[in-house]
Amino acid sequence: MAAHIGRRLRKGAATTAVAAAAVAALSASQAPGVTVDDQGRQSTGDATSAPDTAADDSATGNSPYYTDLPPLNSPNPSPSAGSGATGDQSAAEAGIPATVLDAYKQAEATLRTKKPGCNLPWQLLAAIGKVESGQARGGRVKADGTTVTPILGPQLDGNGFALIRDTDNGAYDGNRMYDQAVGPMQFIPSTWEWAGRDGNGDGRKDPNNIYDAALAAGHYLCRFDWDLSQQSDLRKAILSYNNSTDYLNTVLSWLEFYRKGTHEIPDGTGALPEDRSDETVRPGVTPSAPGTTPPARPGTRPGKPAGSRPSPSPTTPGTGSPSTPPTTPSPSTPPTPTDTVHHLEDAGTGTLTAMAGHTFAERISTRAETEAGKAVAKVRIRFTVVGDTDTAFAGGESVATVTTDASGVAVAPALQAGERTGAFAVQAAVVGRSVKGVPYKVTVTQRVADALARVGDKELACVAGGEFAEPVEIKATYGGEAAGKVAVTAKLVTSADDPAENDKGPYFKDADGKAVRTLTGLKTGADGQLTLPKLYADDTAGTFLLRLTTAGGATLDVKLTVEPAATPSPDPSPDPEPSTDPSTDPSTEPSETPAA
Repeated sequence: MAAHIGRRLRKGAATTAVAAAAVAALSASQAPGVTVDDQGRQSTGDATSAPDTAADDSATGNSPYYTDLPPLNSPNPSPSAGSGATGDQSAAEAGIPATVLDAYKQAEATLRTKKPGCNLPWQLLAAIGKVESGQARGGRVKADGTTVTPILGPQLDGNGFALIRDTDNGAYDGNRMYDQAVGPMQFIPSTWEWAGRDGNGDGRKDPNNIYDAALAAGHYLCRFDWDLSQQSDLRKAILSYNNSTDYLNTVLSWLEFYRKGTHEIPDGTGALPEDRSDETVRPGVTPSAPGTTPPARPGTRPGKPAGSRPSPSPTTPGTGSPSTPPTTPSPSTPPTPTDTVHHLEDAGTGTLTAMAGHTFAERISTRAETEAGKAVAKVRIRFTVVGDTDTAFAGGESVATVTTDASGVAVAPALQAGERTGAFAVQAAVVGRSVKGVPYKVTVTQRVADALARVGDKELACVAGGEFAEPVEIKATYGGEAAGKVAVTAKLVTSADDPAENDKGPYFKDADGKAVRTLTGLKTGADGQLTLPKLYADDTAGTFLLRLTTAGGATLDVKLTVEPAATPSPDPSPDPEPSTDPSTDPSTEPSETPAA
């Protein structure tokens, strides 16, 4: 034990230096105004806490994490790596198992397309994966990315950890009493329920699959429209995963380490982390690493006393309960705020209506109350979009979880209307307790414009039987702003007072080249502008009207002029044919005949 403690102390001195160097480098390169003290601790000022919706509802439930810091040597394997135990250990600690690394890079590529403004680096996923599970316990994954055995955090029973009673009936963690963080990215079940993704295309969302978990973590970090190339947003995102400044600094250290370079190592050969954030022994509790401890293999740290940190026996999600769960909550466990919630009430939410593509001005507010009507703070409320709609909360998520404030009220993030119009619902419910929820009716209306104007002022004219050289261009606005994706109808009308379709004059052509005088299905571009198809004219001259209308009542009449076709001038009279009468042709006059 003395040797073990001595090694821990030596390691602590080295890793503190690494932390100071890594965080200082990150601060210098990316975080103006961020300071680092002489112990390597980063001062993040006001940015050390994420918004309430993130900090109070972390992805992991603020479960324990690994505090091991990067090695002092280069992240790239040295030429001597593999020549001895020290080289093997260094390469294993610095490297990332092949399948795990592939999952991180695939998630980055997907998010680059789905949420390009997030600028998610795969190295951030690698840093979080290292801290949460030691890269899936050293890369102990199958070919499809699923962990060989489930990786489970300790049950969140309030005994030294957060108290989160079961929210999934044991479906993900096998525990029907309390929640446990699950998988290589350590999601708690209630967060996985909405954040889970299918990253390997097998039709399932499995928190124990590194491809699914990495993609889910990427989406989780990119919500709230955070831009992770900005240091303040990066810190908020990391803190939303686990709301601890020590956790933030540990992840930033690994992020900086991996940004300098890393290398791929075979699956199952990664070094196992040693030190965890919960290694202060609680009364009657032996600290243990999340999940199961695999057999020793190349890459594990030498000198670790056997059995110094036993792990609980694993359980298979869905089988009911962990191997040794308490059958009932401890009588000494005080009720949580969630336990006292009797019902939910609407907290003054107004009408939830917005035009397609627009942000809802009104936000949903829900109040948690006891049976006596008293407000309950610190209760997690889950808001779920229900129905056939593409409307979502900020960041494109269909579910948002928010913690009630001191007045018992949880305010959902703003809804962003999609393009699908109609009515649907948002359901508010208490996380971890079965009480009647509150449904909110939400309506998305079609895009409209309140004004139309022609772009350009050049006269639109052509001759009968010809075609108009200038196209008709218009711009739609709503409230003075460009109205994009607004439906427009173009119709050639009989007159300003008669909206009937004209049967003569200018016309459009359909796909078969036939004349049509009414066009529907036209839409303005994102800038509110629309260029109509080419116009043609029949042989009728005169002045005609093209009427443009949109949903919302905006109307514009455009004058079209068809000039008569030019009348050809008559041919001039032909010159008379030259005479062939000899009597009139001077050249044929008879010559004077001399006298006999």
